[in-house]
Amino acid sequence: MAFSIFIPHIAPTILFYFLLLPSPISSLNITLLLSSYPSFSDFSSLLSSTGIAADLASRSSLTLLAVPNALLRAPSSPNLADVLRYHVLLEYLSLSDLRRIPPAGKLVATLLQTTGRAAANSGSVNITIDANSITFHSPASNATLISPIKTLPYNISILSLNSLLIPADPDLAASETGPPLGLNITSTLINGHDFNVAAAMLAASGVISEFEADEGGAGITMFVPTDEAFADLPPSAKFQSLAADRKAAVLRFHVLHSYYPLGSLESIVNPVQPTLATEQNGAGSFTLNISRVNGSVGIDTGIVQASVTQTVFDQNPVAIFGVSRVLLPREFFGRDPIDLFKPSGGGDAPPPDIAMSPENYGPANHLSAGGAGGGGVGVFWGLWCTVIFYFLN
Repeated sequence: MAFSIFIPHIAPTILFYFLLLPSPISSLNITLLLSSYPSFSDFSSLLSSTGIAADLASRSSLTLLAVPNALLRAPSSPNLADVLRYHVLLEYLSLSDLRRIPPAGKLVATLLQTTGRAAANSGSVNITIDANSITFHSPASNATLISPIKTLPYNISILSLNSLLIPADPDLAASETGPPLGLNITSTLINGHDFNVAAAMLAASGVISEFEADEGGAGITMFVPTDEAFADLPPSAKFQSLAADRKAAVLRFHVLHSYYPLGSLESIVNPVQPTLATEQNGAGSFTLNISRVNGSVGIDTGIVQASVTQTVFDQNPVAIFGVSRVLLPREFFGRDPIDLFKPSGGGDAPPPDIAMSPENYGPANHLSAGGAGGGGVGVFWGLWCTVIFYFLN
């Protein structure tokens, strides 16, 4: 009798316990989750129209890589559904999980891998972290983490990226829409009317070709000092007396190897960002601290605090912003400057400053390539005098 009396008491208890358990992930409505974030409405619509949203309802432990409307450039391809499947990682990854990724990176399978249409590891995404920047790599493109959007531990994590990832499919890569590559950065700066010094320095140093070559993939973001910023450099900085290779490093220090429109910079999740100079000199060096300061984007080098003053150009995959001060790296201008570059040729004297001859920088030879057009004589002499002042003193 004791046993028969005990059953009615424990059975309701067990039933009540299971009623308190969280709902299974099978009830997940991904479009309903994203509806709370209007800036992802286009991405949500793509998930619905391709049937991917319905596929996700029966899955658990996944990470969705979403792209906001302002950065979404969906390929016009019959394989669009596979592109979106490539943005579903078959593993729950929170921001803290991502920050624990080893230096060698982490390969994570995607929903595309389950279709059998992805050969070998081409259906996987490689995730790396470098100087607090988290990057997602595909064989055809890269994208950078902007911020986490929503997490339901340990079932689904939704992360925001700055661009779509294109899987290893030549047809998909070729069909990705966006502006044509090959932007003439020098001409764009000259047309900005307040960046003549920077345009001349970039052209004379030779790094401009590196920047233009990096326009593909994850794109680039440039911070370009105004002419006034160069004029306001204190004599103690001795910027113009730097050797040519160090000047080139400072110019690379003004460029991020990812495309960030202004809105992304204002809400960037990792304030410490590597630059192109970081890539040449090692993780942790030549980094910029980017944050929102007094309603604008502030940039701290450890030596200089600057702010973004204007948008010069912003069209994926290139963003160019004017900044209020020349960004001086602490590696060169701090209390204990490092000696990264050894003079070539054996002596202790630094290599000669970069100079360029008038015939190599006339309107007919350079400006016409970017459509700068008229004003040839005035622009020519203005740039030539600038180069003489900053490189031959």
